[in-house]
Amino acid sequence: MDKKETAEKIINNAGGIAKTSEFVSAGLSNFDVANLCNDGYIERIRHGYYQLAEKKDIKEEQILASLLPEGIVCVESALFYYGYSDFTPRQWSIAVPRTFSRTRLKFDTLPMKIYYIQNSQYEIGKTEGNFNGVKLTVYDRERTICDCFKYRTKLDNELFNKALNAYVADDKKNLSNLSKYAKEMRVYTKLMNVMEVLLNA
Repeated sequence: MDKKETAEKIINNAGGIAKTSEFVSAGLSNFDVANLCNDGYIERIRHGYYQLAEKKDIKEEQILASLLPEGIVCVESALFYYGYSDFTPRQWSIAVPRTFSRTRLKFDTLPMKIYYIQNSQYEIGKTEGNFNGVKLTVYDRERTICDCFKYRTKLDNELFNKALNAYVADDKKNLSNLSKYAKEMRVYTKLMNVMEVLLNA
């Protein structure tokens, strides 16, 4: 198998985006990777990550899973995922820890809105979801509703109200988790004032 075929196999096995370390462990040197780039066979997406040059149709979800595995789908994107919003977000809303390296977020292939989260709150409500066939980490329904209150000033009124009403009508809601997360995230009073009205309506 020549180097081009090896590179193609590695990238395809990795879901369309491969890391330098994956090429090296398959026997290609950094020099080989650089040459394949110079020949226009593979292209660098960002430092240490490559895709086949002619493959422009990689899903956004796959790019996100490969380039930002620590990121958690949140707020607007999570609302859309749970059906609490019918407005397709123009960019991905992604949560990362507050200490996360800003330079790792610089890639042009994906429009993103980044939420920097305190480390103590980062793991609250973390779960997994299937996005267009790709497994991504996403905040659960209750964390997403708590985030609506936490980032109230950043959200459109219509989006906020629709999300809360959709959550109240959702059979999969978990009110004990909602209450628990709200206390941990210090939005309990604000959240309960609104939710009690909606739940008793």
